[in-house]
Amino acid sequence: MAHTVEQLAQSFHKALKAEPGPAGRRKVCELLQAALTDAPFIASTFSDSTSDRHLLYEDPELGFCIFAHNYKGAKDSPPHDHGPSWAIYGQVQGETQMSDWDLVEPAAADKPGKVRHRRTYKLMPGDAHVYNEGDLHSPSRASSTRLIRIEGTNMERVKRLKFQAA
Repeated sequence: MAHTVEQLAQSFHKALKAEPGPAGRRKVCELLQAALTDAPFIASTFSDSTSDRHLLYEDPELGFCIFAHNYKGAKDSPPHDHGPSWAIYGQVQGETQMSDWDLVEPAAADKPGKVRHRRTYKLMPGDAHVYNEGDLHSPSRASSTRLIRIEGTNMERVKRLKFQAA
């Protein structure tokens, strides 16, 4: 089945409207996984000039966003959550090593929180994973990658707290 951003956005909206919590997000994750291996959809969504954070869609009612990420080169990100929001990472190309972390000490505006490593796993093309509110994680890329990420709200408008390994 050929996918489009508009069709996916409508499907995501319907799923999140019917079940606004984790169950709806799991449905969105399943829908995204089906699109991740749709070669014509991926070709129409990404090009070499796609930036590392390209907004494809922002839902006017529910506020969720669909982003295309075209990361060039290796990068490690520190442990983080998505503040009061959630995110779904969908791997399109390349490999992401994702680590999950347990909270040891909460963060404050003036002091990073402390976290302890729980596990590391790979996101490969076609994989998608839900991170609910408060889920601490850190991606690491050994080389260039592409992914589609759904955010519960546009994270550019959210001030997030910092975390560091205990």
